[in-house]
Amino acid sequence: MSIGAISPSSANQPPARATPPVQGTSPAAPGRTSSASGSTTNLTPEALALVSQLKARDTEVRQHEQAHLATAGGLATSGASYTYQRGPNGVDYAIGGEVHIDTSPGRTPQETIERARTIEAAALAPADPSGADRSVAAQAQQMELQARAELATQQVEQAAARLNGSGPGDAAKVRRAYEAPPVAQPKLDIFA
Repeated sequence: MSIGAISPSSANQPPARATPPVQGTSPAAPGRTSSASGSTTNLTPEALALVSQLKARDTEVRQHEQAHLATAGGLATSGASYTYQRGPNGVDYAIGGEVHIDTSPGRTPQETIERARTIEAAALAPADPSGADRSVAAQAQQMELQARAELATQQVEQAAARLNGSGPGDAAKVRRAYEAPPVAQPKLDIFA
């Protein structure tokens, strides 16, 4: 599952004559391309305004994704990947991005609870979480609740086993035996 999907804002969309966004990945360094046409001295005022918007969006997107990475710790399965748009000055600017995070449960309910908390914190780490970020956080909360219920069930079974003097799995075995239908219909033969 990925978090941090920050989509391009309609306010930052280029005019119809600009080039479309370019998909690319970059773990840490900005994926900017510079060329001889990178000079802003001969751009129109509209193009300069677009470059300014793209620069601001690039900074916002990179900070957003870095907040996810910093909080995700060992659960991040990749660096940030970005979607780029080439500005009128020939430079590529990040306009969207995402960070992939391992959202699988842990081996135990306690480990799952810890993982869910980390996932939720990573999803909500940016100052302005996106809708996708909030969705991942809600899924992590659900995963934590399920793990807590499983942990509580285990603790009840262990307590019952201590009271009855049987092993920790015996309570579940007894319950399953009583819930299962009989193998054969019981018969009672009475002889007088």
